[in-house]
Amino acid sequence: MTTPPDKTPDRIAGMFDAIAPRYDLLNHVLSAGIDRRWRARAIRSLRLTGRETLLDVCTGTADVALHACRGGASGPPAARAIGVDFAAAMLSVGRRKLRATGEDRRITLVRGDATRLPMRDGTVDVATVAFGVRNVERPELACGEVARVMRRGGRLAILEFGVPRVPGIGTLYLWYFKCLLPSVGRMVSGHTAAYSYLPASVGTFPSPDEFVRILEQAGFVHVRAHPLTFGIVYLYTAVKR
Repeated sequence: MTTPPDKTPDRIAGMFDAIAPRYDLLNHVLSAGIDRRWRARAIRSLRLTGRETLLDVCTGTADVALHACRGGASGPPAARAIGVDFAAAMLSVGRRKLRATGEDRRITLVRGDATRLPMRDGTVDVATVAFGVRNVERPELACGEVARVMRRGGRLAILEFGVPRVPGIGTLYLWYFKCLLPSVGRMVSGHTAAYSYLPASVGTFPSPDEFVRILEQAGFVHVRAHPLTFGIVYLYTAVKR
């Protein structure tokens, strides 16, 4: 049985703070640019009308919040967005991006814990989490918190890594994920542990079926797990009950 990695909040926040300056670059390089398409797909699934307040949990450098508020090919933009993350350096990078694009008037970034969101009940219309829920020590608490702050009928989109089930592709992906990716990540970021933590955290995250049940227990209905790019990533969509 695989030993779960240490996910204590201070350790995870410190790790992401250390790689913050190179985080966006590494996301694009290590995914061959496909990460942009995954985020666009998640935003499209929300079916935005242009009036929504969007919550982006584990926002990191605010890529999803920016995408949602700029609209374009994915449809109308969200009216405003709130991004929450507990890594201060990641938020600093995000704020610089917001100022550079002029979106700092519509997007607010707040330092906070996903398991104790600094928001009142029923205050947001839609919510997203992109590649962050597996970093939470107790993901079921984070899912419950997201449900708490969402209005009834609000849509949720969560992106998270998975393991491809297609024969051959799964084997190749696991070799890349466990051998090549950590080496490239260490070389570019200069951080020893962060990109070894990534495959370990994915390997111990609940299966798609298990995570669907976690979302249902948190208060969501119509929960679906959509495999993207052969199952390298899953898009979980749901509606607040």
